[in-house]
Amino acid sequence: MISDIQFQKELDLIIENAIREDVGPGDYSSLACIPDSAQGKAKLLVKEDGIIAGVVFAKMVFKYVDANLEIETFIEDGTQVKKGDIVFHVSGSSQSILKAERLVLNSMQRMSAIATKTNKYVQLLEGTNTKVLDTRKTTPGFRACEKWAVKIGGGENHRFALYDMIMLKDNHNDFAGGITLAIAKTKAYLKKNNLDLKIIIEARNLDEIQEILKSDGIYRILIDNFNFEDTRKAVELIGSKCLTESSGNINESTIRSYAECGVDYISSGALTHSVYNMDLSLKAI
Repeated sequence: MISDIQFQKELDLIIENAIREDVGPGDYSSLACIPDSAQGKAKLLVKEDGIIAGVVFAKMVFKYVDANLEIETFIEDGTQVKKGDIVFHVSGSSQSILKAERLVLNSMQRMSAIATKTNKYVQLLEGTNTKVLDTRKTTPGFRACEKWAVKIGGGENHRFALYDMIMLKDNHNDFAGGITLAIAKTKAYLKKNNLDLKIIIEARNLDEIQEILKSDGIYRILIDNFNFEDTRKAVELIGSKCLTESSGNINESTIRSYAECGVDYISSGALTHSVYNMDLSLKAI
């Protein structure tokens, strides 16, 4: 994964770009009818049960918009909430609160939905040794927040992007002339460029699993779109030689069965690409 410093830079870019997009030269609705000197207070109201996420991010947004805004927090990220709960109060310039409102709500609603879905998957795996991973199937420009939400929900982060881990999927292997050649070329490239990156290889069948195992230095094998029986066989073949990851159309009804096959990780794009925003609102008090 990327460093904490780089992750913070990604968050800063999200906020800067989102305010540019939403506010532009000015929030004319507020400027037109609310005096510069007006002070106000608002509450973040939960309107749907779930796991709250994005509280810390909301504080970053408010601070970016107006460092003088004050936030009183009642519920922290990762907490199970129910309809009617108040997460925080924000007070200060009424214009500033309104300027930040939509970015705070859009972000928290999506992050909370992702955290809620992730937490459900984590609970389904309770009692197994399998961990839930996200993917790169995220909203363009909002990846850092979505991956953060997965962590808040109890999941783990896969690679952040194309630059922090090697992941040789079927197309890479085919274009490179096969799995063995793809691995050899990758190792040579990493050595030549003095890069220390973990290598994950995707396998489409048990024969490819056996071929991958002939090469050393593999961090994890991605057991992609296997049925339960073949997943168990793959895990037995791999043993302790490297870590294992299942993926491919795994959902709430099948995730535990895949975990019981013995895989170390299950990755799911659905954590970030198939959620409905959790209902939250920011109401003036």
